[in-house]
Amino acid sequence: MKVSDYEKAETSNIDYKVSLEVNKPKSWLKSVSAFANTKGGIILFGVDDKTHELKGLNDIQEASEKITEIINSKILPLPRYEINTFIEEKKDFLELKIGDGPSTPYYLVADGRKEAFIRSGNQSIPAPEHILNNLILKGKNLTFDALPTDYKISDLSFTLLSATIKEKTNKKFDENKDYLSLGLANEEKEITNAGLLLSDQNPLKQSKIVCTRWKGLSKGIISEDAIDDKEYSGSIIALLENADSFIKNNSKKSWKVIGMERKELEDYPITARREAIVNALIHRDYQILGAEIHIDMFDDRLEITSPGGMFDGSIIQNLEIKNIPSMRRNIIIADVFSRLHYMDRRGSGLSRILQSYNDSIQKPKFISDFLSFTVIFPNKGYYKNEVKEEKNIVSDEELFLIQLYKNLQNGKNIKNTTISQIKSIFNECGYDKSFTREDIKRILNVKDTRTTNIISMLLDCDFIIKENGAKYKFQKEIKNNGYKRHF
Repeated sequence: MKVSDYEKAETSNIDYKVSLEVNKPKSWLKSVSAFANTKGGIILFGVDDKTHELKGLNDIQEASEKITEIINSKILPLPRYEINTFIEEKKDFLELKIGDGPSTPYYLVADGRKEAFIRSGNQSIPAPEHILNNLILKGKNLTFDALPTDYKISDLSFTLLSATIKEKTNKKFDENKDYLSLGLANEEKEITNAGLLLSDQNPLKQSKIVCTRWKGLSKGIISEDAIDDKEYSGSIIALLENADSFIKNNSKKSWKVIGMERKELEDYPITARREAIVNALIHRDYQILGAEIHIDMFDDRLEITSPGGMFDGSIIQNLEIKNIPSMRRNIIIADVFSRLHYMDRRGSGLSRILQSYNDSIQKPKFISDFLSFTVIFPNKGYYKNEVKEEKNIVSDEELFLIQLYKNLQNGKNIKNTTISQIKSIFNECGYDKSFTREDIKRILNVKDTRTTNIISMLLDCDFIIKENGAKYKFQKEIKNNGYKRHF
């Protein structure tokens, strides 16, 4: 085992600590709680988190004993962890490996307080209320949609669900057994949250879809800059159909003759857009009150945003889409949608979205944080002149990387973390979307000083331009003037 085996930058699953804080252990216990509550992780003691310099620990045996003592007394319930030590450059280092556990939430108990933490990027932060609620449910092996409500079967109707089951499966909805077998109600005939969501009335106020077709390439004022806007409520089956119809009605149709057939060309492939809407309905966090699914259409793209990030706390920008496992926040409604053939049980939806753009240079993008999940579809009609087979065409992503390394090649001591941060900003905004200082802070989860440094560097090397209203934008035509500011 060597320090070089680890990533040089702190990430969502690794922290570096130059020493073991015994008197103020909260500095590293936050990460113990956060790793246990999400996907697990590693704390490496003896390495400077800023310079990555190998400092080592003075008394490795005492450090091991103190870590065990402090975790056992300060983290409740006790998480799964192991301690490993190794020597490098004649210095002692300690690896604390924390596993994700089934008994969430794992609390840090200190200073008379009991607090659960999660990972957000490379930081451990207090769990927001909706995430804490999800951790509590996970620890009880429950999901939100399985919880019973005050509604009885006689209070609601399921006409649309019954008709859809008949249409999709050719089976009749059996009121005597299907309420229970589908998870719509329990044995006491109390309707579950899944039952509310699938009922005709759907009284959950946060279960809405807000759709807007904007003029141009950016959002504005509804009364002035929206071509069309709708708000839908009711059964999530109706939400799916209404949202898909809104996208279809606000898209343009074109045709291409292939051989003897005329093929309809879609701005947004129907399989991809429906997959994204289904994912938004199934995987959204219904415990975030006052938040709805938003569908925003622009000239060049379609954005579908749902409340709640990845169920396991991951940031999708850091993952390989094809390797993402199927994890369902709302198991009952996912099962019902699967029975209705709205989704695949194997969880390959994101891959299918990408496959629907195999003939395009522009690709869908996926963006998440702990508050939301967004899918961005390029408008195939808007980019119709960009043919994949033309070798001279360079995609935005390729052009961005060429320019990034061209502008930074003369820089000194440029950390990989800085390059990764610039990529993260571009991945969300691209060349068309303006962004502000607050956007950078949100995307990178950094403070004002770091935000200022990044903006100054990007401006100095002509990588971005400043627009009116304190907004910035990546530009394609830039000078190769090297890297002027070092930080």
